[in-house]
Amino acid sequence: MRRITLTTILLTGAWLTGCEPTQTEPVTESDRIETVSVVAKAVDRPPVVRFTDITEQAGIDFVHVNGAYGERLMPETIGSGAAFFDYDNDGDADLFLVNSRYWTGQEGDDMPYQALYQNDGQGGFTEVTGEAGLKLTLFGMGVAVGDYDNDGWRDLYITAVGENRLFHNEGGRFREVTREAGVGGRSSDWSSSSAFLDYDNDGDLDLFVVNYVKWSRKIDLEIDFKLMGLGRAYGAPNHFVGTNSYLYRNDGAGRFTDVSQAAGIKVIDPGSGAPVGMGLGIVPADYDWDGRVDIFIANDTVRNFLFHNIGDGRYEEIGVFEGIAYDRDGKATGGMGIDVARYRNDQTQGLLVGNFANEMSSLFTSVGRGAPFADEAVLEGIGSATRLSLTFGVFFFDYDLDGRLDLFHANGHLEHEINKVQPSQHYAQPAQLFWNCGEACGRRFVEAIDSGGLSQPMVGRGAAYADIDSDGDLDVLITQNGRRAVLLRNDQELGNHWLRIKLVGVAANRDAHGARIELTAGGVTQYCEVMPARSYMSQVELPVTFGLGDFNTVEKLIVLWPDGMEQEVAVSQVDTILVIEQVLR
Repeated sequence: MRRITLTTILLTGAWLTGCEPTQTEPVTESDRIETVSVVAKAVDRPPVVRFTDITEQAGIDFVHVNGAYGERLMPETIGSGAAFFDYDNDGDADLFLVNSRYWTGQEGDDMPYQALYQNDGQGGFTEVTGEAGLKLTLFGMGVAVGDYDNDGWRDLYITAVGENRLFHNEGGRFREVTREAGVGGRSSDWSSSSAFLDYDNDGDLDLFVVNYVKWSRKIDLEIDFKLMGLGRAYGAPNHFVGTNSYLYRNDGAGRFTDVSQAAGIKVIDPGSGAPVGMGLGIVPADYDWDGRVDIFIANDTVRNFLFHNIGDGRYEEIGVFEGIAYDRDGKATGGMGIDVARYRNDQTQGLLVGNFANEMSSLFTSVGRGAPFADEAVLEGIGSATRLSLTFGVFFFDYDLDGRLDLFHANGHLEHEINKVQPSQHYAQPAQLFWNCGEACGRRFVEAIDSGGLSQPMVGRGAAYADIDSDGDLDVLITQNGRRAVLLRNDQELGNHWLRIKLVGVAANRDAHGARIELTAGGVTQYCEVMPARSYMSQVELPVTFGLGDFNTVEKLIVLWPDGMEQEVAVSQVDTILVIEQVLR
């Protein structure tokens, strides 16, 4: 695959190639967001696509340890996440898998640890955990990746039951810097997801950490949660007290400051005085296009949060007001994974939340570029198909490269014996893939049936995607609770064109978290925000993939950098990766 690097740019329509720029009219906001009547070619049934389980073939032998030994402690059911990221700067997606551990007193000779796998560029992986300095044991949950000091090397943050950990990437080897950075949290915390984001637009990445419930073994055993016919079972979160999350401001020189209180992200119930949040999933996104990063949180059995960034380092929680707090019936759901995208290729935004068994997934859609939202899961075609599944990892991605974003669900139950008391439920459940048919089907999404790796029952938790083998389409990784991770290679052969884009910030944070890319091909404009933290306790790869369908040219490509700079770039070739470096005016 040929790689193109662009350090020259189009400013107000002029390609700077060493010659004098041609004078053209500047690009306006209305030019960018105008809804185009031309639509991509659509048919009414999903194309034949196969995902092949290549886990063993690819060299991934990771098995998750959840620590379960009979007491049925709640943290055993929740983890864990995964991240695709280029840790060694060789241009391909490496893989980090989060592991938990045995409880104190249950340890054996074989201590589980986290795992880092190096990609050879063709989808083959070699474990390099020890060499990279990441062979550590903790009750891990999720992972976030971000170059917080803008040195060109992506750093790693691991959430856990207990203290969280931050590792600084020093040329492909990691050094723990948790205490000096001040981002460990408390030993009594149970953190779930996390995300690096530039919430104050100062050019460096800050850190948001989602906490779940106030938990201890003593509290868990005292609740003594039971299921009829099973005896003691794993407790539901609404039997526990909620928690507040953390927002750490990056102060430079490797130090962070906890600004949670001042930033307004602590949500307290006025009646009980206790924290409301029971957070599991996070996706930062500028949902109203005002140039500031907002934050969506999927909460488990309590209302979802939307933290609106109002500037000056402050947020306001407006989930109820904007319509994403509750499902279509006005109820709080067991929210797990979360993702957001403009999946209709217009200003409409969709917020996808994976929910508990017997609760359909929520698909909140906005009116125009901002809000309010309404849960349109049924109208959009995913309602009944997701009702029985217990869904954790979710994301939007264009699996067939036709130019329309599809949906992915990783599913799996908490209780091994759930089928004994609920015949419709199973511990291991197949993943689900929903194809976006545009307007051709009378509804937006149709479930795609894959006879390959997606059809196997899994105890799914985290899910992430990346082009692991440099063929342009997106492959999928699913973590399983207490089982092996599953790597699924996308073996579609539809002949659709594509373009992958990697941004390099200069005034903005180096990996351009929060930048918006607008690509027009065949008269249709696609919108994508660079934000790898999404799904469930996981991270997808940094490069953004645009499917182009039959179109082999790009009419317009605009990058809106997080610092407000607008940059137009000429695209001379598709079916490649385009590296765009920010050039200052």
